[in-house]
Amino acid sequence: MPTLDRSGTRAPNTTAGRWKMLAVLLVCAAPVIASYFTYYVIRPEGRRNFGELINPQRPLPAMATQTLDGLTGELTALKGQWLLLSVAGGACDTRCDKNLYLQRQLRESLGQEKDRVDRVWLVNDEAGIPDALRPALASSTVLRVAPAALAQWLEPAAGQRLQDHIYVVDPMGNWMMRFPANMDAAAAAKAKGDLERLLRASSSWDKVGR
Repeated sequence: MPTLDRSGTRAPNTTAGRWKMLAVLLVCAAPVIASYFTYYVIRPEGRRNFGELINPQRPLPAMATQTLDGLTGELTALKGQWLLLSVAGGACDTRCDKNLYLQRQLRESLGQEKDRVDRVWLVNDEAGIPDALRPALASSTVLRVAPAALAQWLEPAAGQRLQDHIYVVDPMGNWMMRFPANMDAAAAAKAKGDLERLLRASSSWDKVGR
């Protein structure tokens, strides 16, 4: 008996299955794509970002981290929330103290939306954290990281230091914005406008908590 060649009947089914899978993926990704399209492309006339958009965006690396209590982990565990992120040594100089204060004020100023945003301080040395600073860090995530690994992910503006900025990471884990160095209260008010627009643009797919 001749062998029935079924190759011709399998190909259409396989192709149809692939198209269906692609359609499902596009449906799932549509809200994310739409929100970013709205923020990056459809901009009202005269609107300008205060923070510098990072292009291309840089995903959170699988960088080793350690809490102040000595627990180890990876930086990628921070995915799932908007992040206001600063970098400084454990001794926390004047600029560090100012950025931590601005992070706290920015988050609180978002009102009901603040629970979609986490404050993160990446400590890039082994220096001890001042006791006087610890109460203010109660609702922050503080992680020690290797400075060399951190420098391969974050980057300051030309002529600035890594610790001079506050950085924004989206819930998908992408570093996507860098606020200008050495912000003051007036600059923070402009940064708040950027955060509010980002939260509005992502409201259809980003929810509180990881």
